[in-house]
Amino acid sequence: MNDFYGLGIAPALLEILKRLGFKIPTPIQAQIIPAAIQGKDVVGIAQTGTGKTLAFGIPMIQRLAQVKGQGLVILPTRELALQVDEVLRKIGHGFGLRTAILIGGTSLFPQIQALAKRPHIIVATPGRLIDHLHQKNLRLDGIAIAVFDEADRMFDMGFWPQIQKIFQALPENRQTMLFSATMPSEIMKIASAHMKMPVRVEVAPAGTTVERVTQELFIVLREQKTELLKKMLERFQGPTLVFARTKHGAKKIVRQIRDMGINAAEIHSNRSLGQRREALEGFKRGVYRVLVATDIASRGIDVIGIELVLNYDLPSTPDDYVHRIGRTARAGAGGHAITFAMPDQANEVRAIERLIRKPLPISKIPGLSFSNLVQSRSPWGQIGESGGARIQHHTAGAPQRRFRRPRRGHISRQR
Repeated sequence: MNDFYGLGIAPALLEILKRLGFKIPTPIQAQIIPAAIQGKDVVGIAQTGTGKTLAFGIPMIQRLAQVKGQGLVILPTRELALQVDEVLRKIGHGFGLRTAILIGGTSLFPQIQALAKRPHIIVATPGRLIDHLHQKNLRLDGIAIAVFDEADRMFDMGFWPQIQKIFQALPENRQTMLFSATMPSEIMKIASAHMKMPVRVEVAPAGTTVERVTQELFIVLREQKTELLKKMLERFQGPTLVFARTKHGAKKIVRQIRDMGINAAEIHSNRSLGQRREALEGFKRGVYRVLVATDIASRGIDVIGIELVLNYDLPSTPDDYVHRIGRTARAGAGGHAITFAMPDQANEVRAIERLIRKPLPISKIPGLSFSNLVQSRSPWGQIGESGGARIQHHTAGAPQRRFRRPRRGHISRQR
């Protein structure tokens, strides 16, 4: 598909898309938009950065001009809700589109005022939406179109009870669209129970990583991580997103990066909404070269031009790995993903490999004795010996060498 014409989009919306610079639909947009405009329920499986917001936003805005009712978009985090709201308002501005954004960390009163103006679309996080339902600030029986984005992430974050309540409050004769980067059985059960013969659009198999991301793995001792982080930030000079497993870890990493003379900001649950927005906007504008985030806080990070995603800590689940590295190589660009794993984390790495259906190339640590490390401290095997780990050298100008990885036995998904 070379342009948005032929997808059933109204001429006025086509003109807005052209004015905003959207010329060629992404695969998820080309497949979702025609079905959604017809009012069909849709399950979309695609990585982050593939254009899902327009895939549901265009049909929602067009159909709300034709049918009675409101639209509802449910997202896992405040930052993601703010970004989706911004996109919807840009597209619908010429139509007089009104939105209300319901997120935690801000006062209820302005949100109540926005709801009183009968917005066309409500953008919300699950917890804050339930708060308003309990206080009877709104009803959901007038929702004509409901969208659940990042569904797998909402399930992982423990929002399942709230999602169940939201489904119960919605009318049966609605259109439902559900989007996810991965599709575990729990999400399929949701689709079966609450959707009407949904059209399944799978841009890439669930768990597939973005093709344009070059992935790389370093096996490193905990005390060597800071030194290796410095080397990687010297190697990659562009915008970098660093993932930590905990908010305390994120704060520590930010201090280390600042000690290197690099501007860095942090996003995690200990930061206020204002601080998180300032950090994200500063990262977008280039004020901060590095942004350090936890998995939960990172869901709203939709920034084009991130050169490197660095997993300082392994993610809590293999699915999170897919979400993390999807933050680079957006909008058709390339990107790089580097992961640090400690010697005793072989099982977690193999669980990731099983999900993404490919081995992670292991790279030699510049200036460090990798052979001694794996021989004495890890189950990965010794370099160069029969049955040893496969290493891919990425030192500048050096040819790549490959060694055989040990034959895998039973792989536990998570320790």
